[in-house]
Amino acid sequence: MKKLVRGGTVVTATEMFDADVLVEDEQIAWVGRSEDAEADEVIDASGCFVLPGLIDNHTHLSMPFGGTVTADDFDTGTAAAAAGGTTCIVDFALQTDGSLLKGLETWKANAEGRAHVDYAFHLAVSEASPEAIREIPRAVEEGVSTFKLFMAYKGALMVDDLEMLNVFEAMAETGALPMVHAENGDAIVFLQERAAAAGELAPRFHATTRPPEVEAEATSRAIRLATWAGSPLFVVHVSCEPAVAEIQRARDAGLPIYGETCIQYLALTVEDLAREGFEGAKFVCSPPLREAYNHDVLWSALRQQALQIVSTDHCPFNYETQKSLGRDDFRLIPNGLPTIESRLAVMYEYGVRGGKITMPELVRMVSTAPAQLFGLAPSKGAIAAGADADLVVFDPSVETTISAATHKMNVDYNPFEGHAVHGEPRVVLARGDVVFRDGDVVSSPGRGRYVARDCVSLGS
Repeated sequence: MKKLVRGGTVVTATEMFDADVLVEDEQIAWVGRSEDAEADEVIDASGCFVLPGLIDNHTHLSMPFGGTVTADDFDTGTAAAAAGGTTCIVDFALQTDGSLLKGLETWKANAEGRAHVDYAFHLAVSEASPEAIREIPRAVEEGVSTFKLFMAYKGALMVDDLEMLNVFEAMAETGALPMVHAENGDAIVFLQERAAAAGELAPRFHATTRPPEVEAEATSRAIRLATWAGSPLFVVHVSCEPAVAEIQRARDAGLPIYGETCIQYLALTVEDLAREGFEGAKFVCSPPLREAYNHDVLWSALRQQALQIVSTDHCPFNYETQKSLGRDDFRLIPNGLPTIESRLAVMYEYGVRGGKITMPELVRMVSTAPAQLFGLAPSKGAIAAGADADLVVFDPSVETTISAATHKMNVDYNPFEGHAVHGEPRVVLARGDVVFRDGDVVSSPGRGRYVARDCVSLGS
C-alpha cells in the first residue's frame, strides 16, 4: 500500500524544504519531488507543514495515584495523542509489589489491544531494594532503557539518597538512563504541614509549599549523586529559573545532564492556581505552575539546548469526581494536568508564532530529540527513507479555540480552555496508517504496538 503526501513543506530538526513524501506500507520510501510517483492514495498537503510524528516521552495512562486512577487509558489517551499529532508515547510503568518486571508486565497488559499509536515504557523505581536493582538488566533486555526516581511524594513514591545512588550505579553499569522528578520531598512535607496548621488549604497553597528553591535543591543534589555514580541524568518537567541554572551549570562543566520542560510551564502561570473558589484545583501539578517570567527562561533554555525536550506530563484527572477529593485540603488533590492533545498547537502558537522558536526547533524539541535521547531513533523522529512513516500534515492557517467541549481526552476540563491558537493537524499517519483525518480519530484501538528501546550512549 503506497501513500503520497504531496505539496507540503517538510520540516526536520535542521531545515525546511518543499517536498513530497512517499510512504510504502509502514515506512518512508523516499522524500523528494516527482510528478510521476504512483500511489494508492494521495494526501494533499498544500499550504501545510509536514512534520515527523511527535513523540511524547512523558505520559501517565491508567496510572493509580492519590487514591484514584488517571482518567485516560491507553485507548482514549492515545486517541487524543493522535489527534494532537503524537504518534509514539513513552509511558511510566510503576514498580508493582516491589518488582520492576511485574510493573512492566502490568503496563504492557494495560496497553495491549488498546493503543492507537506506538508506545514504550520507562520504569519508575519507588523501592530500590537489592531484588529490584537485580531486575534492571533484565528490564533493559525487555526494551526499557530509562528508569525514573521520585525525590518527592514522601511515603508513596519517594526514594532517599542511598537508593538513588544504588540505582544510578546500576544505570552506569547497564548503560540505561536515570530520570528524576526533582523536588525535595522532605521540605515539601515540612512546608505543607506548616501551611495546614495555619489553615492554608486552598489550591493556591500547592505552589507556596513547593517553591522554586525546593526544585532547584533537588536538581542540584540529583546531579551530584549521578556524577558520583558515573551516570548521565535526565531531569523531568523542569519548571523554573533556579532549576534551569543548576542544569546549565552542570552542562557547562561538561557533564551529561539533560532535561525537559512541559507545555503547561510555557503557557500557564501560578495565577491559574489562584482562580476563584476551587477552580485552581484544575491546575494542580508538580512541580507547580510558576511566575510568568519563567516562560522566557524556559524558552531560552530550550533554544540553547540546556533543556532538550518539551513533553506533556499528561496525567489527567476529572475535575468533578477526582480533583474534588482535595476540595477541603490541597494536599489531597490528585496532581496532574490533561495535556497530551494540546502540545503541537500550544508550541506553534506560543513558540513559533510568538517568535520564541523556529519550526525546525519545534520539531527538534517534540520529535527528534526525544527519539535520540530515548532510544527510538532512527525509526522515529525523522522524515527520511527507511524511517517509520509517522507523519503529521499540519495546517498553520486554521484558527481554533482550545476547549473541553471538542477535545478527545477522556476528562471533563482542559487547562488551556479558551486559548486561541493557530494550526491543527489535517492528517496524521502512524507507521503508514492514517489515524487522524479532518478532526476525527479514524484508527481502531490495538493498532499501536510496543516498541523495545536500546540504551543510548550519553557519556558519564
